[in-house]
Amino acid sequence: MATFAYSRVSTKDQTTENQRLDIEKAGFNVDYWFADEGISGKTHASQRPQFKALLGQIRDGETLVVTKLDRLGRDAQDVGATIKALVERKIEVIVLQLGKLDLASPAGKLMLNMLAAVAEMERDLLVERTQSGLARAKSNGKILGRPPKTTAGQRDKIIDMREKGASVSELSRAYGISRASILRITDKSI
Repeated sequence: MATFAYSRVSTKDQTTENQRLDIEKAGFNVDYWFADEGISGKTHASQRPQFKALLGQIRDGETLVVTKLDRLGRDAQDVGATIKALVERKIEVIVLQLGKLDLASPAGKLMLNMLAAVAEMERDLLVERTQSGLARAKSNGKILGRPPKTTAGQRDKIIDMREKGASVSELSRAYGISRASILRITDKSI
């Protein structure tokens, strides 16, 4: 029977190499490696291209190894459903962070639910801290998002020229910005 390994990172700047090294260091002789890069843990496992491919290739009775439970997802329901579907196919799921724990046993199910709930809580706290930081920055006068391509003076001139009959396309070419930007600027003046 074959051994499969799955790794995932959330951004394109990250690499799955550390997860691969951890699995190899744990002594697993992996036959098939699957890695999703730039895929958030919020994305359900069934929607990840490489995990989907893994599910199509792994056969009943084989083994799947991941480094941590949150590689399978950050949502307790998604992780639980994914593990349940694998266990129903008699696929042994090994999560290195849990040690040698049978996830199909009552103790394994309890541990799985607790860890998935903790992973979901950590994700929620991260989102909460991010939103709080953005709100604080906004209240301190920080302008968020992409800086405008036009100055206040240019925007005033665009509004004035538009009122004098200049076309949106003409202004777009003259200022090197999109038609949508011209419309957004002139709509603010109404």
